[in-house]
Amino acid sequence: MIRLNDITDKLLKYHPKANTALVEKAYVYSAKVHLGQVRLSGEPYLSHLLETAYILARLKMDVTCIVAGLLHDTIEDTKASLEDIERLFGPETALIVDGVTKISQMQFSNREQRQAENIRKMILAMSSDIRVIIVKLSDRLHNMRTLGYHSPEKQKLIASETLDIYAPLAGRMGIYWLKSELEDLCLYYLEQEVYQTIKMEIAQRRDEREKFIREVKELLIAKFKEVGIEAVVKGRYKHFYSIYRKMVDQDLTVSQVFDVLAFRVIVDSVKHCYEALGHIHSMWKPISGRFKDYISMPKANMYQSLHTTVIGPWGERMEVQIRTWDMDRVAEEGIAAHWKYKEGAAARQTDDKQFAWLRQLLEWQKSLDDPAEFLDTVRMDLFPNEVYVFTPTGEVKEFPKGATPIDFAYSIHSEVGEKCMGARVNGKMVPIRYMLQNGDIVEIITSPKQHPSKDWLDFVKTSRAKNKIRHWIKNQEKEESIQLGRSVLEKMLEQENVTLPNLMKSDVLAEVARDVSFHSIEEMLAQIGFGKLSARQVVGRLKTKLGIKEDKTHGLVEKVVSKIRRRRGGSGIKVRGVSDMLVRFANCCHPIPGEKVVGFITRGRGITIHQKNCRHILHADPDRLVEISWDTGQEETHIARLKVTSLDQKGILADLSAVLTQKNANIVQADVKTTIDKKGIALFTLELENFQQLQDIIAGLKRVKNVLKVERQ
Repeated sequence: MIRLNDITDKLLKYHPKANTALVEKAYVYSAKVHLGQVRLSGEPYLSHLLETAYILARLKMDVTCIVAGLLHDTIEDTKASLEDIERLFGPETALIVDGVTKISQMQFSNREQRQAENIRKMILAMSSDIRVIIVKLSDRLHNMRTLGYHSPEKQKLIASETLDIYAPLAGRMGIYWLKSELEDLCLYYLEQEVYQTIKMEIAQRRDEREKFIREVKELLIAKFKEVGIEAVVKGRYKHFYSIYRKMVDQDLTVSQVFDVLAFRVIVDSVKHCYEALGHIHSMWKPISGRFKDYISMPKANMYQSLHTTVIGPWGERMEVQIRTWDMDRVAEEGIAAHWKYKEGAAARQTDDKQFAWLRQLLEWQKSLDDPAEFLDTVRMDLFPNEVYVFTPTGEVKEFPKGATPIDFAYSIHSEVGEKCMGARVNGKMVPIRYMLQNGDIVEIITSPKQHPSKDWLDFVKTSRAKNKIRHWIKNQEKEESIQLGRSVLEKMLEQENVTLPNLMKSDVLAEVARDVSFHSIEEMLAQIGFGKLSARQVVGRLKTKLGIKEDKTHGLVEKVVSKIRRRRGGSGIKVRGVSDMLVRFANCCHPIPGEKVVGFITRGRGITIHQKNCRHILHADPDRLVEISWDTGQEETHIARLKVTSLDQKGILADLSAVLTQKNANIVQADVKTTIDKKGIALFTLELENFQQLQDIIAGLKRVKNVLKVERQ
């Protein structure tokens, strides 16, 4: 439990001439008026007031504010009056205590009206003194720390209110450590399973990550020492709620969230901030799109820092924040670092920009009489990345910025989402790509003929909608693939003269499915349809189980069949280490061994191999792309096409052919023509063994006199 000496000692560290006698007087008075009162934990009520005052001392608040923290519940919970507080501790303290006093139990018609009125009163209190909300936040932080003594229903109610109002307000004021702690405590009470999962994941890897933090700090300190930059480096885990938000926003599991570590570099000047950034980027590769310069463009609450994310040692993602000591103080204390007080004097505003948002809120609370309109306006300011819309019955729904009617439809029910063909917003028809705006009244239009499309994944924002769309598409594709796989297998059975009376209910086919690691015939057929399993392989196993022997081919026929198998059956490709796949090479780009390639699942036709930069594959569905590698043990020839542009000179074709012969290329086809401007165009179709041979040929052709250009077709 915090004691009075803890508070005064902390106060004297940053304010050596502070009037601690006034703090002691407030402590004695508070202890007297709260005598006999206890909290649900069984501790004296005074413990809560001491904890609140200690948080205010941590925020480096002045004596008046700390005194108000010790007295903030006296009017609400004791017989003390506001006049007593003003007489004993002065008008400033009385003003703060009056502003922080809990909202009276007034009767409102609904929850939204109550919430709007609470925020309105807080803003009014802040208008007279910003310290009101700082005391209120400190009070709420300690209440959240001791929330476990309440009933589960009360825990969720208070945690929801804290997450809705107080945590964003702390962030808006720039007190990020307080915001982070409030969010983590809210997560614990609102999503306990997720909280524990994140906690366990971090605990399991704590030793290696602690080692990682030590290693990074040593590397950074050594580097800065080498270049003459005085710096302090701190390493920490990101708080649980930020990890949780990343999981929700990016649809990840805990183990898939990699950048859970953050480092802070504190230097002496802005110049050194940018120099330190350059040295960090020279040490580790920065991740594109993850750099933010809040020094040249500070946040509205005057937060300043450079943020970058890099691939650090061990391939670990890590965020680095770089700032000066003054910037670090503002990041720790937030708006309190700017709003400074002299003993017995009014507040001094150091920069109008710091409080522009507060003044705007004050204007809104004066001009907006309707609680719903006022609450929506405040939400827009505290939650700039969120959108609040209404159902036709007046229910409020929250979505990420950029959400569409599809997101809205899936929030109602998955069937409504699947059949959504459009929406009426504020009484007017809008397309499904319409971006919802704050205050929109949304009515979904459905059709039994409408179905989800993969295109929807390009513009929906909520993880629920994305998951439901993917699930529907996966089931739909599976049904199509089962039908396709069945057709392919039936044709193969017909070619091999194998008769199966009832394919889907065949016990022997079910055995084959189990042999190749599938739970059912349908699952096996789906894999054939997707091109991930060879129908020939299934028929081969089936014939073995049915006791059907393979015909042996001898002599010339055997040689021909062997050649076909060598040239067509062996693809020279490994698909994620699995062999015996249906594989063919794309005619558009003719990939050859050695160059970078990718596989594309072609339904019913196996996997088609393309060059990685092939224009036909650049915008392909990523779900149908597979990683592949060349099987260097295969001896095969592959087709490549070259276009050679040259001056129309006698003997040029002979020179080109000589290079191809020298490089052991077999010319399958050649097409030569002359253009109007006296240039020769030669199109060669070649049979090659690998990519290196192709590169050697291109280099050789370019060295031929009068050759202007050599291009791959």
